[in-house]
Amino acid sequence: MGILGGILALPVLGPIKGVLWVARTIEQQANAERWDEGKVTGGLQELELDLDLGKIDIEEYEAREAVLLQQLKEIGEAKND
Repeated sequence: MGILGGILALPVLGPIKGVLWVARTIEQQANAERWDEGKVTGGLQELELDLDLGKIDIEEYEAREAVLLQQLKEIGEAKND
């Protein structure tokens, strides 16, 4: 596509490229947060504090802890690959 084709296609392709850029940026941010080991360990500390303060009971603690520990395991496995 030459310069003229690019100019004529801009009203159609411009917004599409913008939406794709936003989608890629959101995906990158979501992946960065999901694979952030510090965030997960912070969540474990906060969870323990909630248990100590009596905000949650032991059953809820154990269920949420299992999820966070599984996330840590997945992060560790991803780093080793």
